[in-house]
Amino acid sequence: MTASPAFAPTVELHPHPRTPDELGVILSNPGFGDFFTDHMFLAKWTPDEGWAYPRIVPYGPLSLDPATAVLHYAQEVFEGLKAYAHADGSIWLFRPEANAERMQRSAHRLALPELPTDWFIGSIKALIDVDAAWVPRGDEKSLYLRPFMFASERFLGVRPSQHVTYGLISSPAGAYFPEGVKPVSIWLSAEYARAGAGGTGAAKCGGNYASSLLPQQEAQAQGCAQVAFLDSTEHKWVEELGGMNLFYVQSDGSIVTPELSGSILEGITRDSLITLARDLGHEVVERRVSIDEWRDGCADGTITEVFACGTAAVVTPIRSLKWDGGEAVSGDGEAGKVTSELRAALVDIQYGRAPDHHGWMRRISS
Repeated sequence: MTASPAFAPTVELHPHPRTPDELGVILSNPGFGDFFTDHMFLAKWTPDEGWAYPRIVPYGPLSLDPATAVLHYAQEVFEGLKAYAHADGSIWLFRPEANAERMQRSAHRLALPELPTDWFIGSIKALIDVDAAWVPRGDEKSLYLRPFMFASERFLGVRPSQHVTYGLISSPAGAYFPEGVKPVSIWLSAEYARAGAGGTGAAKCGGNYASSLLPQQEAQAQGCAQVAFLDSTEHKWVEELGGMNLFYVQSDGSIVTPELSGSILEGITRDSLITLARDLGHEVVERRVSIDEWRDGCADGTITEVFACGTAAVVTPIRSLKWDGGEAVSGDGEAGKVTSELRAALVDIQYGRAPDHHGWMRRISS
């Protein structure tokens, strides 16, 4: 295999970008994943050339042959991160190297080529350079970034693709909780598991999310916002939600989170909150948590707060866990003190309102 060339993307500007007035309307109420910037980034990989042809092009449909491998064997991975506008107008990323490294681990698990970190971050910088006006300002808004990689070879044999496409699209995102952070209820899935031992649970690939959609529908039918999954072997140990990691605040001030088992996604928000919680004086323990411990802890007051975390919502307080025939309410059912403090500590760093003592923020545009 030849080495990938130096990162030097070409730029093809959109012939009809959104007007300032159109963009203003979009950014005033962007929602989440409803609008996309004028441009996107693309590159391709083959065994002979390595990563090649990096380019910024107008945002638009991709043309795929019906025999394209990803459509049949789901060989794909993706990432999710945000760009934040600070008060001085500069634009920053939060721990992009960690996202690049996780995408490399995901790619390895799905037998895809690993995108170099400089290409990963370079693609983001190249896209923001042309679409900087799309980064929202104020009210905890951000530009959501979706890097993705898929098997783009035209063939029907079951083997790793010899042609892979990497893309990056971006979408302005409004505040996840525009009316304030509100606790949610979670449904316990008794029948389905998110991932199994030796599977792809630790990889960020679409199949993990597809398998969570049916139990997510069940959760919504029960009036719940998300679904909680147990391990696939003993059906006893709490793993994570459909797309978020879990934390339990104990009555003694310590915090417990399910340990990484190979079937749990290694959340970057999760890792950051562990560090910030320790900064604030909390003992943080990563270990297995049984569903009985969750239920009983809420009942006897051992567990005082429960929250989930992920890129989109950052931190979501959990009011209660529901299952067929029962409910366990966390604390008083409202967002707890520790949950609120941790969320504020992380968000303040991301938006430049607090010092970044850990060197997590990376300036991407002035």
